[in-house]
Amino acid sequence: MPGETRTFTSLVGNNFGYLGMPVDPGAAQSQADVVVLGIPYDLGTSGRAGARHGPQGIRQASAHLRWESRRWPWRFNALERLRVVDAGDVEIIPGESEHMLDTVQKGAQAVFSAGKNLLSLGGDHFATLPLLRAAHAVHGPLALIHFDAHTDTESGESSRYYHGSMFHRAPREGLVDCARSIQIGIRTEYDYERHPYRVIDAAGANDLPVAEIVDAVRDRAGHGPVYVSFDIDCLDPAFAPGTGTPVAGGLSTDRILKILRGLKGLQLIAMDIMEVAPCYDHAEITSLAAATLGLEYIYLLADREQAGQS
Repeated sequence: MPGETRTFTSLVGNNFGYLGMPVDPGAAQSQADVVVLGIPYDLGTSGRAGARHGPQGIRQASAHLRWESRRWPWRFNALERLRVVDAGDVEIIPGESEHMLDTVQKGAQAVFSAGKNLLSLGGDHFATLPLLRAAHAVHGPLALIHFDAHTDTESGESSRYYHGSMFHRAPREGLVDCARSIQIGIRTEYDYERHPYRVIDAAGANDLPVAEIVDAVRDRAGHGPVYVSFDIDCLDPAFAPGTGTPVAGGLSTDRILKILRGLKGLQLIAMDIMEVAPCYDHAEITSLAAATLGLEYIYLLADREQAGQS
């Protein structure tokens, strides 16, 4: 209705949230430690559209993760340590990118202001920009750990609402500290001479020992708040065919999970998982990978929570 303000709305049938959680549009005001948020937006895509259905696909595939109370190789059940609530999907007016920017930022900022961690499910990668704005408003300049086939640092007027421009704009808005940030899995061209981020390209990420990659990431991120942004096309299309801009030569799901586990102990304040387009998927391969990455992130938070209480 005109004049009505709503932050979240559930677009998930049968009240089915991530990992089977009940959907609670008021999650930001709940007792949750971690809030899951869907962003069904894909107006910024340059390739194949369809990522607006990513949150729904990820939630559906997460059903395959519910039977194992202690996710391997962890030795505890993360959901016994942390309260996780699914806030449903952001309500987006069709065709209104400015509305998406404003609504996502306000909703995410409410989560951060309440002292909660945020796991966002996309949706195209442009939606990361308002998430970074929200995180910065509460936590200050962020270290960015960015997994992708593309650097997403394109500039120009045409990049105003574009999923290849966020990480050009973010440092110019003071949202991320490039000196503490790193991009992993890159295998498309960028300005090699003036690029502000450290890059471990796909060849290096595939050939280097995982421990060496983890050390580089941890040394780069250092102390302070860390935001993890994961474009599913960081994975090779063999492991994630359901995305709008697939690029051959990416990483395996196994290697990515090992790198993620190496982030234990960092001050992780949020993660997004973007560019899942179920209409190009097969047997939920991509959606399952995304759902698994999200659960791995929750385990990282649960491990840090336990360490903080020890």
